[in-house]
Amino acid sequence: MDSITDNAAVASAADITRRARWSVDQVTALLELPFNDLIHRAHSVHREHFDPNAVQLSTLLSIKTGGCPEDCGYCPQAVRHHTNVDNEDMLAVDAVVAAARAAKDQGATRFCMGAAWRGPKERDLERVIEMVKAVRALGLETCATLGMLKPGQAERLKAAGLDYYNHNLDTAPEFYGEIISTHTQEDRLGTLAKVRDAGIHVCCGGIVGMGETRRTRAALIAQLANLDPYPESVPINNLVQVEGTPLHGAAQLDLFEFVRTIACARITMPKAMVRLSAGRQEMPEGIQALCFFAGANSIFYGDKLLTTGNPEVQRDRALFKKLGLRPMPREQREF
Repeated sequence: MDSITDNAAVASAADITRRARWSVDQVTALLELPFNDLIHRAHSVHREHFDPNAVQLSTLLSIKTGGCPEDCGYCPQAVRHHTNVDNEDMLAVDAVVAAARAAKDQGATRFCMGAAWRGPKERDLERVIEMVKAVRALGLETCATLGMLKPGQAERLKAAGLDYYNHNLDTAPEFYGEIISTHTQEDRLGTLAKVRDAGIHVCCGGIVGMGETRRTRAALIAQLANLDPYPESVPINNLVQVEGTPLHGAAQLDLFEFVRTIACARITMPKAMVRLSAGRQEMPEGIQALCFFAGANSIFYGDKLLTTGNPEVQRDRALFKKLGLRPMPREQREF
């Protein structure tokens, strides 16, 4: 085993981490490999654990849009940012079920429900629990992203049938304060611990293209890979710049660097579902194809991703046909 993959001890970020499998130096070394070598290595790892021509389809619905009190620099739903996203009421359960049924008809196997708030209040959680039960009754995997959870809330979501909870780390610890000031990354790690303790699968990734360095991206991947266990689903988002947010106008990330990030996620978290997530609409088909080859095997499928656009269903179907890809009927999880 070469120096990139030997086990090195680094400081853990929380109690849910253990002796590190990956150091920041090791992931940085991966990112700096010649592109062909990195992609070959990632694809080889991918083939060891998954059908390389199957992609899991998820659909994401915003069940509560706008009005969030947090100040995440990338997010158009923050109330303090001057964007065109209005503060809307929470959707009715019937409307969510109708959207989930339509998603299933289009081929999605997982339905994700997202809410723009710091965390759910009691009355909010009661309605979300109704949604989870109803969506699961349709035969879909359920996922929710509801912000930071209070004690006992994860257990109630688990009892309702929630399969996955999404709570991204967003970026590396040392860069976190540059993006968000209203909470810390430790707060997010606390919610992830609650989710794990409740027996819910973890969906956790990050956002790149926020002005971070390559080493910062490496630190994010290392932190994700060193969670114990690492997330079952890892969404990798490329910043979608929205006018009115603090990160609007940031330098665009080179898309080959994005592919490198996907490859490193696959190598360091070989059994995870690596999701090509936000920013996909702006990516040429060739870049998306490279991401799939490098180990991405999950996408958000549908017309909208929370408040920003997502490739239309027909475009995705056409791309899948060109590449010989097919929807994954059920998640090939080996955890």
